[in-house]
Amino acid sequence: MGAAFTSPSPARTPPVVLGLCSGTHDSAAALIADGRLIGLVEEERLNGIKHTNAYPEQAIDWLLDTADLAPGQVTHVAYNFDPRRYFAAAPAALTYLARPGGAGRAVPRARSFARVYRNARIRFRVFQARFPDASIICVEHHLAHSLYALATAGLDDSRPAAGHDEAAVLVVDSLGETATTTISHARRCGTAVELRRRLTVTDPASLGYVYGAVTAHLGWRRGDEEGTVMALAALGEPSRFRDVFRRAITITADGFRVDLRWFPLRVLSSRWPRVTLEFSAATCPPRPAGAPIEQIHMDLAAALQERVEQVMVHLARRAHALTGATTLLVGGGVAMNCVAIGRICQQAGFERVAVPSAPGDSGTSAGAALSVYRDLRGDLPHGLVGACYLGPEYSTLHLPPQPRPGLAATRLAAPAAALAEALAEGKIVGLFQGRLEAGPRALGNRSILASPLTSNVVDRLNATVKFRESFRPFAPVVLANHAAAYFTLGQPSPFMSIASGVTDEAWRAIPAVIHANGTARVQTVTGRQNPFLAEVLAEFAARTGHPVLINTSLNIKGKPICGTPDAALDCLIESGLDALLLESWWVTKTSITAETAPAQEQQ
Repeated sequence: MGAAFTSPSPARTPPVVLGLCSGTHDSAAALIADGRLIGLVEEERLNGIKHTNAYPEQAIDWLLDTADLAPGQVTHVAYNFDPRRYFAAAPAALTYLARPGGAGRAVPRARSFARVYRNARIRFRVFQARFPDASIICVEHHLAHSLYALATAGLDDSRPAAGHDEAAVLVVDSLGETATTTISHARRCGTAVELRRRLTVTDPASLGYVYGAVTAHLGWRRGDEEGTVMALAALGEPSRFRDVFRRAITITADGFRVDLRWFPLRVLSSRWPRVTLEFSAATCPPRPAGAPIEQIHMDLAAALQERVEQVMVHLARRAHALTGATTLLVGGGVAMNCVAIGRICQQAGFERVAVPSAPGDSGTSAGAALSVYRDLRGDLPHGLVGACYLGPEYSTLHLPPQPRPGLAATRLAAPAAALAEALAEGKIVGLFQGRLEAGPRALGNRSILASPLTSNVVDRLNATVKFRESFRPFAPVVLANHAAAYFTLGQPSPFMSIASGVTDEAWRAIPAVIHANGTARVQTVTGRQNPFLAEVLAEFAARTGHPVLINTSLNIKGKPICGTPDAALDCLIESGLDALLLESWWVTKTSITAETAPAQEQQ
């Protein structure tokens, strides 16, 4: 692969590092220039294809334009996967084929390794053609996850006191090259950050693989709708299939194992199921997509979720024992299981648990860039802790009075107050303002907001706005200095990553945000993190007495979060939203404009 396997050489000029996640799923790009992270953008937000695997061309174009750079000025391209490590594991992986669960998979398994290696070579030729003067560096996948979590959720360079200069980093996903789970110890040594691997669990022991397999077995899209299964689990009884998962996923002293008799070796083809006939016989037949959801499906989801929580807590405790750190950072796709993260907060013994805003593969575009930058400069860029608003903004947007047929737009003088007033009146409003969030959850810049005090608001959101299953909950966003009145978490949760217990006041005042398991996936907000959203919450509290809103992503089921104004206008037209606040523009459907426009704020 030529330049694809070079190592970073000492930089004689400030490096310009482009990080890429491309060719698998959740394509994204990130850019470091002038010693700072310029941005991180998921391509799906710009091309409209959820979980796209396309080369992130639009994301790259925006990043380079923002930094006023040409492709020829990129010094290094950092790729979030090292195919040499993957291909080198082929002989060891194939030894599993003689075991139960491996029969008949030797040839397709071997073809999977060859396919990944071949596709990587094709991608590297594309990278080299687009950036002919750049060195192309492969970064181990779990290292990219770890460094991204560390830089954006972990060691705060503005707080060098004891307790903030080290952390345990736990990464749990489906598969990197060979690793599925890693534990590392991060420490600041002067200006440099040291990251040492303490434990590695390899394929076929993979929580992400198992959760995806059961998601598909239950009739939802693997790699997209695991959150639906997590929500469904709250309605089931885990004891029915508890023994199945205890046998399928065995906890060991240094991690866990997955029994191939239940979950056979992965093959990169939809023709090969990810669960065995033995699993189906012990649980239930595969549920076709769209078929009725029965109690047996709820019970299977509950048993899966229970076992994953148990294993995640075990891994977190191992991380604590191996590092002695008081802070735990969790990355990888399984870190999006907010209920498991909440369980870790309760049971693993850490003072603080944090998940970055983009714990899945899109975040590894930034992690790969950070790895190359660290190798070149000896440290990480400063000021990244808490960074999540990393994509395009449209602050200079101007809308005509009729931006689309059937829509009307009015510019507001005080948009936060007007939005809070509409929400207090029970309206459901889309919000598109500031820089685009990185990660799977809208954090107040590409959100749908609603009052948790409105009756039947969850049913209306699911049925007429999001068009999704009725049992799925909605997350609350709360001013951080009022969070303790409603939620028992006891620590910040800026990225909506942790399911928290709730207080009696929450049960009394805002039961709409409490899921069937008695938790809420809370987002805490300060004026420093998001000034506009904090102002909206304060204005809402002035009208209702509660600084809490429902916050869900600005999209409808099956589509990515709206990354462009056109996508936001489409969402308004295609859904039951009452209005859309697009920067400072109040947009409504013409037939209800007179009733929904906050006339007192018009200018």
